[in-house]
Amino acid sequence: METVSENRSFDGVQGVYTHDSDACGCAMTFAVYLPPQARTEKVPVLWYLSGLTCTHENAMTKAGLQEHAAQYGLAVVYPDTSPRGAGVEDDEAYDLGQGAGFYLNATRNPWRPHFQMYDYITRELRDLVVQKFPVLDRHGITGHSMGGHGALTIAMRNPDMYDSLSAFAPIANPTQSDWGKKQLSAYLGDDESTWCDHDSTLLLAERGWKGELLIDQGGSDQFLDLLKPEALAEAMIAHRQAGVFRMQEGYDHSYFFVNSFAGDHVAWHAERLL
Repeated sequence: METVSENRSFDGVQGVYTHDSDACGCAMTFAVYLPPQARTEKVPVLWYLSGLTCTHENAMTKAGLQEHAAQYGLAVVYPDTSPRGAGVEDDEAYDLGQGAGFYLNATRNPWRPHFQMYDYITRELRDLVVQKFPVLDRHGITGHSMGGHGALTIAMRNPDMYDSLSAFAPIANPTQSDWGKKQLSAYLGDDESTWCDHDSTLLLAERGWKGELLIDQGGSDQFLDLLKPEALAEAMIAHRQAGVFRMQEGYDHSYFFVNSFAGDHVAWHAERLL
């Protein structure tokens, strides 16, 4: 692991790091915010998974999580959204290839050699963070849009690995959306039975979540028809899932929306992790 930068932030440290990833077969960049409490003790970890076209940097600079993380004493990890580099397969469309890893393990070529983001998040980067930083092996996970999809599906598939869960405007029903059908068929093939583990609405209906969920969705989100929040809300009701689903009037899909409710989400995770 190499340090790219480290900056003082709310009396903690915002760092950016690179390492060679075995899972993705390329160099990967990620960011970690360490709160001031991490100078004297190990702290829990909140994972923030970003959306389409983003890197580690977007949420690090725009989501506004650091101030709240410093208040409660949480580390925040910002992974990249996909493998990258000259030797990594890509597509001309913004919603496939680099920047659009969908937090799954691709089984179909040409994506299979590098697009192993599920293993990268749940195993490789998780192990690296626990080994290299002063953090507890106690984790919460959240994310925005494609990252909200990733947070929900990863946590529901691995309830023993995560102790808190939330999402901002997640792609909630990708097997029934153009933000999902295209990517799932490209990465996994046309057998739709293999898609189910990557749809939070289907997972919630089948498995539920061990604790409470917090979902925030902008009421004026320009991508509502692609996100399909109503499917996830209906699944929560049908499964009698404990949690809170909030439609936030007037908010769109931007980081202004995420920033506006970042404090609520960090507090939600802090209550369950500390």
